[in-house]
Amino acid sequence: MSDTTQTQSCLPLNRRTLLSGLAGAAALTATTSPLALLTAGAAQAQGATTPSFNFKEIAAGSDEKHHVAEGYDADVLIRWGDPVLADAPAFDPAKQTAAAQARQFGYNNDFIGYYPINGSSGHGVLAVNHEYTNEELMFPKLGRQEGKAKFAGMTKEIAEIEMMAIGGSVIEVKRENGKWGVVKGSKYARRITAQTQMVITGPAAGHALLKTGTDATGTKVLGMLNLCAGGQTPWGTWLVGEENFNGNFWGKAEGANEKVLKRYGAPGNQYNWAQYFDRFDVAKEPNEINRFGWIVEIDPTDPVSTPKKRTALGRFKHEGAGVTINKDGRAVAYLGDDERFDYVYKFVSEGRFDANNRAANMDLLDKGTLYVAKYNADGSGEWMPLVHGQGKLTAENGFADQAGVLIYARLAGDALGATRMDRPEEIEVNPRTGKVYVMLTNNSRRKDDQVDAANPRGNNRFGHIIEMVAPDNDHAATTFSWSILVKCGDPAKPEQGASFNPATTKDGWFGMPDNCAFDSMGRLWVATDGNSPKGTGRADGVWAMETEGPARGTSKHFFRCPNGAELCGPCFTPDDTTFFVAIQHPGEAEDNAPEGSGTFENPATRWPDFQPDMPPRPSIVAITRKGGGKIGV
Repeated sequence: MSDTTQTQSCLPLNRRTLLSGLAGAAALTATTSPLALLTAGAAQAQGATTPSFNFKEIAAGSDEKHHVAEGYDADVLIRWGDPVLADAPAFDPAKQTAAAQARQFGYNNDFIGYYPINGSSGHGVLAVNHEYTNEELMFPKLGRQEGKAKFAGMTKEIAEIEMMAIGGSVIEVKRENGKWGVVKGSKYARRITAQTQMVITGPAAGHALLKTGTDATGTKVLGMLNLCAGGQTPWGTWLVGEENFNGNFWGKAEGANEKVLKRYGAPGNQYNWAQYFDRFDVAKEPNEINRFGWIVEIDPTDPVSTPKKRTALGRFKHEGAGVTINKDGRAVAYLGDDERFDYVYKFVSEGRFDANNRAANMDLLDKGTLYVAKYNADGSGEWMPLVHGQGKLTAENGFADQAGVLIYARLAGDALGATRMDRPEEIEVNPRTGKVYVMLTNNSRRKDDQVDAANPRGNNRFGHIIEMVAPDNDHAATTFSWSILVKCGDPAKPEQGASFNPATTKDGWFGMPDNCAFDSMGRLWVATDGNSPKGTGRADGVWAMETEGPARGTSKHFFRCPNGAELCGPCFTPDDTTFFVAIQHPGEAEDNAPEGSGTFENPATRWPDFQPDMPPRPSIVAITRKGGGKIGV
């Protein structure tokens, strides 16, 4: 249903409206009830049209710098190694320590969530994921260590620095005189690392498959790994997706565990942490790996709160969690498993959201039903419940109980015959129309005889975007309809099979959609991962995508990354006047680059400092309009 005919009863709950009154752990503003705010938002949406994007498109290309549309500023807010905690030392790339990194901004920033303080779009808390490390760019004279290098240059000290460089950062930010800065000594400041104590909650908590030699309860775990995208809940928490956790483990699995681990691509042998810490060796601690691959929920306004791994949302390579409140009050989270030939999921809570009682919402994600998607050729779809005892999810088929179904969610999806997708990454709900958008990044392994209606191209190198519609805007329904919004790639090359609107320019098309965000007007902004001078003739960046009307499927290029970087974490302030983006792994070499390229000594760029003794540094960038105003209007 378009936003021109939207009624209050089916208007999705806009998280920005709900979050605008949050101050620390306080509830929404006492002077205006959440119901009144929601009603006002519905009234504004009725009869309104979504404005088209109004900015001068930038040229596609690739160089050492970042580029933004004319009339905008793109300022670096915080970089890897900058202080987060008040006692953090100055960053010195030649003298890194684990103790220093545990207090400094981490590496490879991904998801960004903005949490307003006192309803402000100029003063808030940023929650940021730190996904993984590039040791070849981080450390002098080291180079890539996995693969043929066999970690010959690694030490326990370097491994410990890596463990402190991932996780998350919470910072307080404020806009003064038109520019954003980090508030020093903030009471909200926090670093979360691979060693931070967390608890496991939900149906799988305490299960035998989660118990280890150091945790006989199966409810406590150190850290979160490979944090990709995430989400924000309407009750003001931060959701973190554990993605490629398999890479952090090595060792030889045996028996039934070997078959299960193979389905998760484990052990991935991308780090040598197991050389120093037994918990990362699947032979020595076979259950430790089961404690990763979850959605983690964190309160960004309480720096002493304990992160919670929510097992009800299933275990797989989580990209993110797009949350909406259904018209019956239940929370619904859309989830993607970022792997070739893996699945799209959704979770529907058992309990209902209470806009007047934040505390009552804090464990909504512990009870409910997880579903996996089947896309039919006629444009219809089914949500199949992952519930023990139903269909093939029985003990006879290897699922002893509900915890087993969730721990082995991929195998449960296999058993039900879910549709095998082309790397489903971020999934978000349009706050105005309620339509759901799935970013499918690519799948070069799909053969021509493996195509289906939802994944229509073999050797799908460029990915596509699917739009899903819940019947009567009921996100708890077990059916949906779907269509392909765009097939990515160069429309000028028919062999690629791209399908952008013809109004899209030579600079406007892109490949490899990854993350996405909606502004409060319901306009879709797409971030990419995998564009390159050799592959697409352009760097990664942000493109603005029309989803309604005659311009549907038209894309415009808004922001461009420096060489080697990926664009992550697009996030707006509630009033749309600031657009935060995360620049990840700048300076990384393209595939098949000459030996020694993309290293500390020879990066593809030294962005953002451009100093000969300073490596490239993943950073958060704040994009604002010169003279003020909304982005892209």
